[in-house]
Amino acid sequence: MLNIFVCEDNEIQRQIITQTIQDIILIEELDMKFILNIGDPYVLLEKVKNSQNTGVYFLDIDLGNNNINGMKLAQQIRLYDPRGFIIFLTAHSELSYMTFQYRVEAMDFILKDNPAEAKIKIKECLLNAIERYTIQTNKTHKVYTIEVSGKKISVDYDDIFFFETSNNIHKIILHAKDRQIEFSGTIKELACALGDNFIRCHRSFLVNKNNINEIDTKKRIIYFTNGENCLISTRMMKGL
Repeated sequence: MLNIFVCEDNEIQRQIITQTIQDIILIEELDMKFILNIGDPYVLLEKVKNSQNTGVYFLDIDLGNNNINGMKLAQQIRLYDPRGFIIFLTAHSELSYMTFQYRVEAMDFILKDNPAEAKIKIKECLLNAIERYTIQTNKTHKVYTIEVSGKKISVDYDDIFFFETSNNIHKIILHAKDRQIEFSGTIKELACALGDNFIRCHRSFLVNKNNINEIDTKKRIIYFTNGENCLISTRMMKGL
């Protein structure tokens, strides 16, 4: 999942940009989450420091702050999110050359004085970001991809704690680091499709052994590093 951030000091423009992004995410069913729209660059930076996901950043170049502009903010973001996607927003086309001076590897440069064109560019940036992020993630991590309501969602193996049979027939619930996702399938099918890191511990659960924190053999409960837990059957305890 990609996190979305907007930093724009003009409140009206900030709301227009935010609404445009939210509409595109909804219509295109993108695996993205809107985190913050703010005028204060320092508030955004603090949020980025505590974020564990790759971000897409829409930054106004002129933030009305004598100490920091959008370019300098982008440099600080790069320290915490080197793989993030940075898009600059401005009403001054002559400032585009500055992106090279600051060496922040911007994805694009969007002019705000043409709203219709800006919407098209924002959509292009979001689609490009999700495509590049998926390619990058598949190269660096093992990823499990599922399809829900026509939307493809990719989750790193490392972020998966366990799969659980849902109360809804022929449905599975994926328990991941930052979310739970229900999708069509069976535990048996998953056990065959996933690698050795995933072990069936119960007829209703398939667990990622790398994210197990503790096993209580008396109570037959597995505790995961995120605080969640699931059952383990007596028959399958030895194998685990």
